[in-house]
Amino acid sequence: MNGLIKVGCAAAAVAASSCAERTRPNIIYILADDLGYNELGCYGQQKILTPHIDKLAEEGIKFTQHYSGQAVCAPSRCVMLTGRHTGHSYIRDNKELPKEGQTPIPAETVTIAKLLKQKGYATGCVGKWGLGYPGSEGDPNNQGFDLFYGYNCQRQAHFYYPEYLWKNDKKVELPGNKPREGGPSYASDLMSNEVLGFIKDHKDKPFYLYYASPLPHVSLQITDEMLNMYKGKWDEKAHKGSSHPKGYTGHPTPRAAYAAMISHLDRDVGRITALLKELKIDDNTLIIFTSDNGATHAGGVDYKFFNSVGELRGLKGSLWEGGIRVPFVAKWPGKIKPGSTSDHISGFQDMMPTIGDITGYRSPADIDGISFLPTLLGTTGQAEHKCLYWEFKAYGGQQAVRMGKWKGIRRGLQRNPNAPIQLYNLETDLSEKNDLAKKYPEVVEKIQKLMQSERVASKVFPFKALDK
Repeated sequence: MNGLIKVGCAAAAVAASSCAERTRPNIIYILADDLGYNELGCYGQQKILTPHIDKLAEEGIKFTQHYSGQAVCAPSRCVMLTGRHTGHSYIRDNKELPKEGQTPIPAETVTIAKLLKQKGYATGCVGKWGLGYPGSEGDPNNQGFDLFYGYNCQRQAHFYYPEYLWKNDKKVELPGNKPREGGPSYASDLMSNEVLGFIKDHKDKPFYLYYASPLPHVSLQITDEMLNMYKGKWDEKAHKGSSHPKGYTGHPTPRAAYAAMISHLDRDVGRITALLKELKIDDNTLIIFTSDNGATHAGGVDYKFFNSVGELRGLKGSLWEGGIRVPFVAKWPGKIKPGSTSDHISGFQDMMPTIGDITGYRSPADIDGISFLPTLLGTTGQAEHKCLYWEFKAYGGQQAVRMGKWKGIRRGLQRNPNAPIQLYNLETDLSEKNDLAKKYPEVVEKIQKLMQSERVASKVFPFKALDK
């Protein structure tokens, strides 16, 4: 009898564990590449069609003051995965290596994926990595991801017809592809298919999917099917592109191509949401869509024509608002109130503690993020940041702090390490036109102290103007 009781209890425990596992939410984090704040319909875009992403906002929440980790690719992604802003993160700039890939994050790095694996989540990364060359300690398979499929190297992700992609530690050759010319295999289609496959394979257990799409990062390359949505719609001037073998390609209709690339990404989002409904797991899935930094200024992208950053100042590479304020929409049926909008000030560093609050893992004590789960759920008790901080050695050398309504920024630090702080009130001056530093010296002093206290020097990414 006692044996039967023990067996029965064991069976009940297994059943309870299985039930708990199934009820833990799936998390899909979709990261666009160089998508501007104003390039989605739900943020005011008038020319480019993004119905599926707009529907996510309609059925969920839209943030108006969400910030990327950095103004360029690799460091922004590092901030998101580790919860540390660029005053504390390991990767603070794009840094190419002679071999394929970028500077690797260390083996001991705590990432969202590693923490979720401890909670029984299947983990997948599809798209662009940029945080460690194949086989290095920073390789995605060594940073908590069961599956990686896509470009390991950001440089190779400049072209959508690569000769190969990576699937974990194996090269997947793509016969007939010529990176600058085209071919039968469009990388984003392959990645989208891999995303759908991962969801199908893990529909019966909780999963975390980080879909780091290369779209709409230039080069301007798109399938004819998508291009036809916009071809002939606007007056066009051909973009010649670069003659350098690693430079961005040209395009005869650059406006149509760019719009089509964003709509292609939107179609990918639609394929994901349709599959979740088909598998009947949409009600237990949190979908997040955002961008790694602001709209680009390169490769033939006509950001003025598309009003890509709206009234914001600056573009990719800049710590002005246009370089770091990004769209952020989230849908979680039954949890997030449909049609919500939030002006909560948040950043990429907040993803680790937010996901931790959702799934039950404990984030490291020394991260810079704050969970915004109360904002997602529409409940009370939302903690606020003392400040958000960025530093960026490139593009002349920059440093910025967001403190409540105030934004302090220093530029040209490579040339002048003593460059003064410019001060802007973002509540009344979203375009950062009216420098109020002389009018509010006490605010400047607070920001100056934060610019000193919110960072430690990096041996890997030294910033002499700040490291003195």
